[in-house]
Amino acid sequence: MSPSATSDLPISPSPFRPRILVPEKVSADGLALLTDLYEVDIRTGLAPDELISLIPSYQALIVRSETKVTAAVLQAGRKLKVVARAGVGVDNIDVSAATAQGIIVVNSPSGNIVAAAEHTVALLLATARNVGRADGTLKSGKWERARLVGVEVGRKTLGIIGLGKVGMKVARMAIGLGMKVISMDPYASPDLARQAGVALVEKLGDLLPVVDFLTIHTPLLASTLNLLGEAEFQTMKPTARVLNVARGGVYNEDALLKALDEGWIVGAGIDVFTAEPPAPDSSAARLAAHPKVVATPHLGASTVEAQENVSMDVCAQVLEILRGGLPTAAVNAPLILPEEYRKLQPFVRLVERMGSLYTQHFVGGKGGMIGGRRFELVYQGELAGVGNTRPLFAALVKGLVSSISDSGGRDVNIVNATLIAKEKGIIINETHIRESEGLVYASLVTLRSYGTAGEHGDGQKTQVIDGYVSGRNIYISKLDRFAANFTPEGTLVVLHNYDEPGKIGSVGMVLGKHGVNIRFMHVASLDPETKLELARTQSETASESGVSQDKENGNGNRDPANEALMILGVDGGVTKEVLDDLGKPEGILNVSLVRL
Repeated sequence: MSPSATSDLPISPSPFRPRILVPEKVSADGLALLTDLYEVDIRTGLAPDELISLIPSYQALIVRSETKVTAAVLQAGRKLKVVARAGVGVDNIDVSAATAQGIIVVNSPSGNIVAAAEHTVALLLATARNVGRADGTLKSGKWERARLVGVEVGRKTLGIIGLGKVGMKVARMAIGLGMKVISMDPYASPDLARQAGVALVEKLGDLLPVVDFLTIHTPLLASTLNLLGEAEFQTMKPTARVLNVARGGVYNEDALLKALDEGWIVGAGIDVFTAEPPAPDSSAARLAAHPKVVATPHLGASTVEAQENVSMDVCAQVLEILRGGLPTAAVNAPLILPEEYRKLQPFVRLVERMGSLYTQHFVGGKGGMIGGRRFELVYQGELAGVGNTRPLFAALVKGLVSSISDSGGRDVNIVNATLIAKEKGIIINETHIRESEGLVYASLVTLRSYGTAGEHGDGQKTQVIDGYVSGRNIYISKLDRFAANFTPEGTLVVLHNYDEPGKIGSVGMVLGKHGVNIRFMHVASLDPETKLELARTQSETASESGVSQDKENGNGNRDPANEALMILGVDGGVTKEVLDDLGKPEGILNVSLVRL
């Protein structure tokens, strides 16, 4: 299985090598993705207090199921950016505490799907044919063939609670064995279930009385803890068998023991327990030792292939996060599906550059501020149909603060972006416009900033930046009132000037004098809507005064309809002296330096 986190960001070793702590055995194939760039410390068998004392030096923590990542651990981990769980469940991680501190928690929701499904089917067959008891008695020298008559699974009914990826895989395998499958899952797609041959029911009461085998594939939440108790077991067939390769605690263990002892059900196949390993004399221990139970020590994901898969998956995500990219399975943020990731990645770069361009051009170049302003991200066209735009929100926050923060925005991620925006006094709203009539591009992103009139000394209440993606390339198509078409990368000099003969030559001479090379130049004129508005205003002014009027703008009497932006991509050091010299000629209204 290939890593599920990908990026266009270049890999370049840094003199400062972030440290990654691995306190459990994790497949070396995944760790190999990290060892060239980061210091990976494998320290197995750490006691809780040892983990707390060590964690302040690390930027990432990779665990499986044994290490308890408590609030105390997370609070001590002042440098932590990510906690990665090499597996599915995150019961051993205080996700709320991580979120409060802006730490991303990732897992591998798909790396062990096949392993978990196959183990479920293995337990199903083992309970049906009494494999556990038969093996034990034969090893003890007994021959109890007559007492161990089993049942066939073909033509029997399997009930599945939770028709997610593992549940669906189990369903398809069971159908292959000739079983009838019914499921209860309020979030399942009826169309997908129908295509797979699975019948959906709405309530447990419709499921439990009719199944011969029952398996549960849900996370352990408040709503699923002790989902099946005494009352539920009593509604099942006395010949029914239950399976659990999901999470201990979904079945109430005391109730399950009583159900087996009272004959409410005939058997169980259990791989997970509320405490692992089960404490002596606990309900979990009595359940594991029960003669009607086939018990395994949490082997659902214990295959060579699954361990490699989850290791590759989470290590790829750790790599991506430490490089400033996006995870694909953040537990404390919306899941980014691979197809969404591929679609969003270029737009994430675009929106981050738009935010950085805004801060450097409108704030740095004109003496304004971003705190207290209200921003709006407008998605038009195909992009408006993407449900999870959290990465775009985070990218905007990162771009807005990158040029004014000590970390360069590297501390912003999809988990803490909202908190950082709030701290900076930034308000961001998102608008989706699916209609694409009149839209030149498949998708268009617009960034609008609202503030008080005259805040930037130019009488403009609202600033606008438009951008689009073509292939893997990103472009800015509008900068404030000016129609443009340039790639937002590298060092840019943006001149707001009157479009008059000689301007380009004078700018070239200044840059040449200072040894600054021009890579590209783009002249952006006023957009048609602004030109019409200016023409209407001038017409009204002339009509009121009876004479033709030109608007005074501090550079002589010039027609504001002739304003333009000159956008230069340059190589070389652009100092304050260079910017001052560029702003000296008559007709130059403003000069800003943007580094992207």
